[in-house]
Order: sequence, then structure tokens, then C-alpha cells
Amino acid sequence: MEKIVFVLAILIGVCYYSIYANAFSPSGWTKGHATFYGGSDASGTIGGACGYGNLYSTGYGTRTAALSTALFNDGASCGQCYKIICDYTSDNQWCKRGVSVIITATNFCPPNLDLPSNNGGWCNPPLQHFDMAQPAWEKIGIYKGGIVPVLFQRVPCKKHGGVRFTINGRDYFELVLVSNVAGAGSIQSMSIKGSRTDWMTMSRNWGANWQSNAYLNGQSLSFKVITTDGETKLFLDIVPSNWAFGQTFSSSVQF
Repeated sequence: MEKIVFVLAILIGVCYYSIYANAFSPSGWTKGHATFYGGSDASGTIGGACGYGNLYSTGYGTRTAALSTALFNDGASCGQCYKIICDYTSDNQWCKRGVSVIITATNFCPPNLDLPSNNGGWCNPPLQHFDMAQPAWEKIGIYKGGIVPVLFQRVPCKKHGGVRFTINGRDYFELVLVSNVAGAGSIQSMSIKGSRTDWMTMSRNWGANWQSNAYLNGQSLSFKVITTDGETKLFLDIVPSNWAFGQTFSSSVQF
């Protein structure tokens, strides 16, 4: 009995290590700027270039932002979380002192090359800029300021519940939206497996949407997801064989 308990203790320790040893760690602080959009209720932020759709119903709420080209990385940054503070030492007129807000990247702020980068072209390369949902921006800045200097760092995402998979597309084209990802928040690579297939590598279609070009109708589906910090999770048979396009499936597994 003592030997069994000892072995279980070792196994628990190993499991604990595998879960937490490579946990995503905050980055250093970087300077940037932030504006806001979407209205006081953030209704104008619904949708976006990451594909999360209704940010209220999908759990992202009003603490979101569109990233400039330098940060968006062609959609690879979708789902990442950032802690942002207004740089009070650089702008004590429009910054709120001593407060911060954590946002999730849900959209892209396109460049406006017809305007100078310091006068309207806020999201022009190589600027690191956040166009934040207005309620999130007003946590750190005073409305009349419009644009403020900020300090930001990438931080681990904290989400309620497990990772979710929404399957869109058509026969021979499964377009899978992956949402509610904690930890690193963003996905590096992904694979899919039907109950009658081997593992197949998926490719990023746009934002947080990944595609497969296999015929998987009538099969239960599993996913292998690797986040941008290298952590891997398996979601085995998360989608039952009677799935249909347009459905969302929630897992109990989280990063």
C-alpha cells in the first residue's frame, strides 16, 4: 500500500510539472500608444479580424483591442493578452495614474498610409499600437485625450471554462474557430483527427480559424493544439460523430 501511495505521489508530481513548468510568463514592458473605438458599450467591436464573432457571448466582453500590423502578425497574435498602463510620466494630462487593464487581441487595426504616423496613421508600421474597445481604454485614459502613450506587456490569459471549437465550412472544408484559449492565448499549430483517419496538419485560414480539406462527416473529431509558447494539449473526441457545420463544442481542457 505504501509503495502504491509513493508511486501515485511521483505521478502527481510529474503531472504537476508538465502542466506548470512551461507555463506562459509575462514579457517585459514596451512603449506604445493606444486609441479607442466601438462606442461606450463596445458594440462596434463585434466581429473583427480574428473571427471570434459576438465578443459578448463568446466571453471576451469589452476588454479587447485591435492590434497594429507590427503586433497582429497576420493573425498569429489573435487571442493574446496584454496588460496596459497609461504612461503618466509622458502624459499627465490624459493618463489615469496607477491603474492598468488587461485586454485580449480580437481584431486588426489596419494602417492608413495616407496619413502620417504621428497624426492619424496610428497603426502604420512599425508602430506598436492598440485600438482598444472604449470601455477598456477609459480604464486607463481620459476620454477627451483620444490617444495616449502606454506601456504594455504580454501576460498569460485567464479564461473561464475550457477551449472551444466552432466548426464552419462545408464538405471537404472544415473551418475550425478556436476560442477561449488561456495561457499564451494564441495558437502556433493545430492538427485534426477523425475517428477513421490519422492525424492531419491544419493550416491557418484567417485569424483564429484553422482549416482542413478532408471529408470528415460522420466521424468524431479530435484536435491537437500547440500554443505559441510551445505547450501542447489533446482534445480527444471532443466533437461527436453527429456534428453539423455551425456548431460549437466546449471542452473541459484548458492551457
